[in-house]
Amino acid sequence: MCRWLAYSGTPVLLGDILYKPAHSLIDQSLHSRLGVETTNGDGFGIGWYGSGAGTPAIVRDTGPAWNNRNLQEIADHVRSPLFFAHVRASTGTAVQQTNCHPFRHGRWMWMHNGAITDFHRIRRDLSMAIDPALFSSLEGSTDSEVMFYLAITLGLDQDAPGAVARMAGLVEGMGREHGVEFPLQMTIAVTDSERLWAFRYSSRQPSRSLFYSTREATVRALHPDLAFLKDVSPETRLIVSEPLGDLPGVWNELPEGSCAVVQPGEDALMSFAPEPV
Repeated sequence: MCRWLAYSGTPVLLGDILYKPAHSLIDQSLHSRLGVETTNGDGFGIGWYGSGAGTPAIVRDTGPAWNNRNLQEIADHVRSPLFFAHVRASTGTAVQQTNCHPFRHGRWMWMHNGAITDFHRIRRDLSMAIDPALFSSLEGSTDSEVMFYLAITLGLDQDAPGAVARMAGLVEGMGREHGVEFPLQMTIAVTDSERLWAFRYSSRQPSRSLFYSTREATVRALHPDLAFLKDVSPETRLIVSEPLGDLPGVWNELPEGSCAVVQPGEDALMSFAPEPV
């Protein structure tokens, strides 16, 4: 399917995270170890928040990430405290720029790995559940973008975990009405520029892989020679589809049916389950 990463913390060059780790996201676009597909070459995207900007910048392309010179150019010159990066393996929808992640609406940014099973059968009903005022903002044809706009419709601005839970409940309810036994497989990252939420859930386990990094102080104690840690703050965090390297003690698997919140102060890990709509 896809591979993604979300970074929050001390401003860094995007290239330090995208290219330099041993098993970077760029490496995963060719050599994924834990994904459904080994190669994720059906497009890529990056999104980041700049200084003083209320909305994120988004760059997306339909080619593979591993040989895109523009991506390398951007990554070597853009520094951000919060960014998303995604490499895509299509689950059936077209390879086109509007189907590449991350997706943006106002200050919100969203990306997804997984699928709505038999999306073609329930796409119309799900799309009709989107707020009519938002419908014209839909640009592509993916289940991921429909999920995003359903979450916005269901209250993302007021309660992000609740809106994602209601979105998942709606997808599962409509799917089962159409005879789909296990409608949903998802790992999702969503942010409003201040907090970052990550979700791991599926109607039928096991869910797609998802990991979060150990706190900076613990990693520093385990691996004092890591140059990257020299200037990062204690609140620096990465959430990734698969680990960026094999260093012991750095990566923790997000539990099945859970939501991680990266925020100022103490982060949080809570259970997650769909809510009927």
